Amino acid sequence: MNTHATPPLRRRLASMLYESMLIFAVLFIFGGLFSIVMEQKHALYLRGLMQDWLLLLLGLYFVWFWTHGGQTLAMQTWRIRLVTTDGSPVGIKRALGRFFLSWLWVMPGLVAAWAFGAKEWLLVLIPAANVALWALATFLDPQRQFLHDRIAGTRLIAFEPTGKKSAK
Repeated sequence: MNTHATPPLRRRLASMLYESMLIFAVLFIFGGLFSIVMEQKHALYLRGLMQDWLLLLLGLYFVWFWTHGGQTLAMQTWRIRLVTTDGSPVGIKRALGRFFLSWLWVMPGLVAAWAFGAKEWLLVLIPAANVALWALATFLDPQRQFLHDRIAGTRLIAFEPTGKKSAK
């Protein structure tokens, strides 16, 4: 087992928040590009195709970064790296598995909100509760890893660039 420490939950969540801002910009640009190329006149025209395009783009973004150094842009900023459970680099199959498993952060909450016919604030509270429970599940893991990492055979480690020491 690799001796690198697991980054604290607060640091991993901060990295995810930063990542979401970067991803918003990427999806905004490529969504606009799709609209121009496909000559969308309104948002519902080719909506399903656009969603598929953005999901593919999102998958390519994460899988490429995870398989080329184990760090997305936000993970580099927050000094977090993705590796397999034995500490080796992540391959494409494992990265794809982790990408799809990571949707468990939000999908069960969205499905539950839909199934219960949630309206108004419940549309926010049910998915938010799902995210909170998913994050708190790390405290059930002996190494404090996320459940989707455990299932995918990956782990997040604290990473210091070569030649730098942590200021604790």
